[in-house]
Amino acid sequence: MMNTKLIENYLITSSLSTYDPYDIWKTDIGIKIKKLYYKNKYLGILPAAFITIYDFYINNNKRNGYSKQEYPITRAQAAITLINIYKQDKNIEYLKYAKQHIDWLLSNSSKGYSGYCWGTGFNIVISDTLTYDKNVPFSTNTPYILEALFNYYQITKEVKILEIIKSIYNFYESDILILKEDEEILITSYGPFKDRVVTNAVSYTMFAYSIFYQVMDEEKEYIEKKIHKMYNFLVSVQQDDGSWFYAPYDNNSFIDCFHSAFVLKNIIKTEKIINFKNQSLVTNGYNYIKNNFYDENYKLFKRFSISNKPSIVKFDLYDNAEMLYLAKLMKDNKLIEELETSTSQFIYKDNIYSVLDLFGLKKNKNTLRWAVMPYLLAKSMS
Repeated sequence: MMNTKLIENYLITSSLSTYDPYDIWKTDIGIKIKKLYYKNKYLGILPAAFITIYDFYINNNKRNGYSKQEYPITRAQAAITLINIYKQDKNIEYLKYAKQHIDWLLSNSSKGYSGYCWGTGFNIVISDTLTYDKNVPFSTNTPYILEALFNYYQITKEVKILEIIKSIYNFYESDILILKEDEEILITSYGPFKDRVVTNAVSYTMFAYSIFYQVMDEEKEYIEKKIHKMYNFLVSVQQDDGSWFYAPYDNNSFIDCFHSAFVLKNIIKTEKIINFKNQSLVTNGYNYIKNNFYDENYKLFKRFSISNKPSIVKFDLYDNAEMLYLAKLMKDNKLIEELETSTSQFIYKDNIYSVLDLFGLKKNKNTLRWAVMPYLLAKSMS
């Protein structure tokens, strides 16, 4: 059972407004510098380094010029976490607050699409030619809300919740586009247009369809076929060593810990509903992460095995939260025990920090989206 103080401090509240590690990159100057960096790395690297150092070592506690913000994924993960805890001790208060988070999500969905959907809630610069608007919904964010709704529906059987789940299905069917499809594989978009091929985005869409499979009786055969095709894509882009590049067809891509964990997490959860034959996919992927990201001295997972940019972060709670979640799915009791202990390095005086920098200093205090809430979600899993 999770510590009561953690529940009270972070989950049992009407507001989840929070500062965020991305705050500097949401400012006008941050957006301009990021676009410059992607257009010309040599011109952009110095201003990018300057504002990163400013954010980490001058403004990290003060947060001058930043504003707290609500994030859909934070509300969704809070709801899932409370539902997990409710299942363990049947405290109706936890279910009540989970419903409050769900109600917030229903009032704050992305507008102008074929069904309910959600994005990050802020503008994201991906390259010098691609910037996602804050209203744009994603195939990677929406499944968290979908999972919260489905978990809540399984307990309450509220018809309204079921209708919303089916509305999300309409979003995936109409607004998440097919980038490539043949007899074997299916590659879906990240956002609601033909944008880019991202491994974890396809895995999230696959997982979303595993939820739709359980409520859309008239579409089961069609949905199962789509799931198998997306799974086949994930098989096709897994490297011989078990790894996945973030963007498998991009020559400047990277391999990192938490995105790799996302892919495995979505495969494992989908496989509980749809039977896949190639079990070595998960084993090889899991072994790659443990062999290439784990630091025996700190008992923590680092961010990159192959990086495409410099970083002053030594360890990030997000990577370790996702690995704790994944270890529980894999029933890796040794790693679970190690991470339950070693992640305490991110905690000081009842505050949870998201980063240990290269000097071992704790940074980004109580930033819920990244990565306090993923951490609490992982801890809530039985």
